[in-house]
Amino acid sequence: MVVEYRKFADRFWTWRGYEIGYCAEGLKNIDKPAIVLIHGFGASVGHWRKNLPVLAQGFRVYAVDLIGFGSSAQPKPSDLPYTFETWGQQIADFVREVVGDRAILVGNSIGAVVAMQAAIYAPDLITKTVLINCSLRLLQEQNQLAMPWFKRVGIGFVQSVLGNRAIAKLFFNQVRNRRSVKQILSQAYINKAAITDELIDILIKPAQNPNAVDVFMAFVRYSQGPRPEDLLEILPCEAIVLWGDRDPWEPIALGRKSFTKFGCVKAFIDLPNAGHCPQDEIPELVNPILLRIFSGEFVTNT
Repeated sequence: MVVEYRKFADRFWTWRGYEIGYCAEGLKNIDKPAIVLIHGFGASVGHWRKNLPVLAQGFRVYAVDLIGFGSSAQPKPSDLPYTFETWGQQIADFVREVVGDRAILVGNSIGAVVAMQAAIYAPDLITKTVLINCSLRLLQEQNQLAMPWFKRVGIGFVQSVLGNRAIAKLFFNQVRNRRSVKQILSQAYINKAAITDELIDILIKPAQNPNAVDVFMAFVRYSQGPRPEDLLEILPCEAIVLWGDRDPWEPIALGRKSFTKFGCVKAFIDLPNAGHCPQDEIPELVNPILLRIFSGEFVTNT
């Protein structure tokens, strides 16, 4: 049986004048590595509720809300850009100021990109990254160059339209209700039983905040910043990759092709019958794998 954890952050840290929410457990395990869990787009520390208490039985474990999401502040993009550089620096500073020790970073989706960016910013602090269904950033500007011209034009048009706050707010209001969130999760999750009312609550609550639409607008129009390949090329620590083999958004075949050519990738682990968020969908499989990784058991490509 999976142990459930709290839905939202219960601790706060001030970063650049903004409040950042996080959770911490297993702090008595001072002789074991520190672990920092980083969620994906639109999620929060609650997306790790099935993992944190299990991992904390043997390790110091933190789950942090990226600025703009969860219980963290949502400044307007004009005050703070929502980029991987911003989030990477946030995590690097979190490890330095809150964890106060070297750490292993575990990220899901865009959180995996953030983990690599943080490792590059703080090579003295980050010993390893674990990338779970890493975002391939298929709409990043360099990746768009490989698309047919009409697709590039279509993406540009949608991004331009969503640059209008009134239009973006209308669209955002349509996707931040329970029915729409459940439909989106039904695409991402293979195991529909994992799509619970609790999960929907975790995703919807932060989306009701006044500036949530501005965060949404900033991210959907963000085609700049690094691709995973750019970061893997200069990653100063090892990376271990976990991937749900039925992810409809980030295909495992593309992930394997892109990631396994880099020497820093020490293992690429298929997770059977899982979608985009396997840590929440199949924690009974993911948690034991993470525990083995933290103990140093996965060291070669698979």
